[in-house]
Amino acid sequence: MTDRLRFVDVCSGAGGLASGLESAGFSPVLLLDNKPQACETLLANRPHWNVVCEDLLQFLPDDHPQTLDVDLLSAGLPRVKASAAVARAHSDQELRLLIATIYLAHSIQPRALLLENLPALVDSPAYAGIREFVEAELTHLGYRFRWFVLNAADFGVPQERRQGILVALKEQWFPAFVPPGPTVDEHVPVGRALLSSMKARGWHDADAWAAGASAVAPTLVGGSENRGGADLGPSGTKRAWARMGVNAGAMADEVPGLDYVWPRSDDPTQMVKITVDQAALLQSFPPEWHITGRKTARYRQIGHATPPPVGRALGAAVATALRSVHSSS
Repeated sequence: MTDRLRFVDVCSGAGGLASGLESAGFSPVLLLDNKPQACETLLANRPHWNVVCEDLLQFLPDDHPQTLDVDLLSAGLPRVKASAAVARAHSDQELRLLIATIYLAHSIQPRALLLENLPALVDSPAYAGIREFVEAELTHLGYRFRWFVLNAADFGVPQERRQGILVALKEQWFPAFVPPGPTVDEHVPVGRALLSSMKARGWHDADAWAAGASAVAPTLVGGSENRGGADLGPSGTKRAWARMGVNAGAMADEVPGLDYVWPRSDDPTQMVKITVDQAALLQSFPPEWHITGRKTARYRQIGHATPPPVGRALGAAVATALRSVHSSS
């Protein structure tokens, strides 16, 4: 069977999950995001995609009949906060979006559902109420489901990024679903991932710097829309970057050039900064994938994204299950 599977993607962001699913044999019938910059990024890379720039909470699938009866509903949702009860949803935007995605499954009845969120959602007691709500709704709709955690580094992403995953499938396809296993034998360190780009303008010490950047990157975080400029995260994350010779307090506009004198200092403020394009490499976006907007907006899109190789691995696992039984619908 070579026909491409069809999916709806919500909270699409810069398209990390969608591009991964595309490479796994899925074609989107609709992508939804409420941020104009994200919608611009999606259309800059895939002008033929049907991108709807609208809030998920106001989205009505009946206005978009192509979304009905698709193979997959996917969502890279904003990280929910711990909540003892789903009743708090009215005051928690992230939780409201999670609940809206589950209710969307009622309307469009996909054969499979794929949600990506924070690892604690999978097994932390603080999220038990949320899990119980999700599981009750999915069971009512005739799905079976599996919660698990993946580390993006196991899929060739040069980053320590643990992701909480929920995959649900209708009864006849669920037995064939197996969560994806690692696709690489060893993790890719930052130095190896960024060496070519660090050499791009002739920096003589790029090899020496890369040799010291011998660990995978800490988790990239997009941060809040209300925060200031782009940086690589909180203080603990900045210390991890400093151990690899990177000043994580800001993003560079370009990589070091031929005339750059490397201080080789232990002072993080004197260390090399990475660029937004290099952050995209650490998130494993394809080099040709263009993230639109100004520097901070571009970095936030990258930091919030699902790494495409993880999306590809998840998509391949879901596709294998969906193709195991011929659909009668």
